Amino acid sequence: MFEQVVPVNKERHANKKVRTSSDFRFASKFHVAYVTVHEFARAAAIYPLVFLEDKANDDFRPVALMGLDAGENLFVDSEGQWAGSYIPAIIRRYPFALTKAAEADRYVVCVDEASDLLSDTEGAPMFDEQGNPTQVIENVKRYLSELQQMDTMTHEFSKFLIQNNLLTPLNMRVNAANQVRNITGCYVINEERLNNFTDAKFAEIRQKGYLPAIYAHLISLSQIERLASLKKLPADAVVEEGKASVGRAAKETLQ
Repeated sequence: MFEQVVPVNKERHANKKVRTSSDFRFASKFHVAYVTVHEFARAAAIYPLVFLEDKANDDFRPVALMGLDAGENLFVDSEGQWAGSYIPAIIRRYPFALTKAAEADRYVVCVDEASDLLSDTEGAPMFDEQGNPTQVIENVKRYLSELQQMDTMTHEFSKFLIQNNLLTPLNMRVNAANQVRNITGCYVINEERLNNFTDAKFAEIRQKGYLPAIYAHLISLSQIERLASLKKLPADAVVEEGKASVGRAAKETLQ
């Protein structure tokens, strides 16, 4: 999604403007999008929510599955219009991002200079004539700061699932034109293990506020039928599998 990310500063971007657009073709090749735990309830009504292993950070990251094949986003049409009623925050924040600075505990607002949403002539200016950040930048800072806080809570949620052995591999088989394609590398919460928790452990989950996210995730898995429909496959062509214990096979990590 991001090609040329640089920190936002008044010397480099003094004359830059940001255009608003409903064209999402920049995301047309992304079949997964990272979602925070706060997005689960809304995203679950549209996308299957699964977990991908992030080996680099020894973590699992929740993502919205937007396509059945890598490089295919079934929610972006040829005109760049988004087909779903909810768009993941990581996509809505484009072309801006928050990256960690060299100094500990400090983040820097960055922008993708390769984005066509940046313009010299159209849109809202990033800086005023005195070189001060405009409301555009202030809004971006606030939005990205909120996302960062949500991201921290999402990492805690994933850590809890790992520590309590709640994640299990999910294999999906899609029958298209008499050809069976296996989609692997995804993890889901094992509902049987969840139901076998003690009352004390279940109370801990409730106290941490994780129950809504867990159930939203489990309900979202039925949205695989939506992906099959968007791909013009019969809904019953998608078969869910995967009751094995958590393994460490090769995974596709979120880019």
